[in-house]
Amino acid sequence: MKTALMVIDVQNDYFPNGKMELSDSIPASIQIKKILQHFRNEALPIIHIKHISTRPGSTFFLPDTFGVEFQENVLPTSDEKIIIKHYPNSFRETELNSYLKDNHISKLVITGMMTHMCIDTTVRAAYDLGYECIVVKDCCATKILKIDEDEISAENVHNAFMAALNGVFSKVLTTKLILEMPFK
Repeated sequence: MKTALMVIDVQNDYFPNGKMELSDSIPASIQIKKILQHFRNEALPIIHIKHISTRPGSTFFLPDTFGVEFQENVLPTSDEKIIIKHYPNSFRETELNSYLKDNHISKLVITGMMTHMCIDTTVRAAYDLGYECIVVKDCCATKILKIDEDEISAENVHNAFMAALNGVFSKVLTTKLILEMPFK
């Protein structure tokens, strides 16, 4: 079973002064950087997912802007795979599934932004396609959500989605545990 690290949408618009700043995006990126280094040291596959918005009326991840670029803590190296997507699901209309199959990757360690959107939809899609997933909860970030007059804190949104993904769709672990796991 070959394992790959996925770094989903860790792009400047999700950080301070970006067009869609998330809560705790900087701490999450620092944790992702640790896992990136671990995977690099072990010569394990790394896949960076980059969202470029093509939807009319989009306000962030616009093509050819600073906001669409990868955040400095998670810059890909020249030998790491970059996959461009235009939807929350990293598999939808991308080469991700064929790349994973071609490289005999069946287990994914998933990190990135936004917990309630791109992380959730990608993990569920990966599960449906037969991949084993681990989501690293301190390597993800989200934002405050509202429904009707109710405001849900980013922490509660994050924890609710982590709890929903844990079990059937994935294992939800911490950076500390990932750094202790053998993946070879």
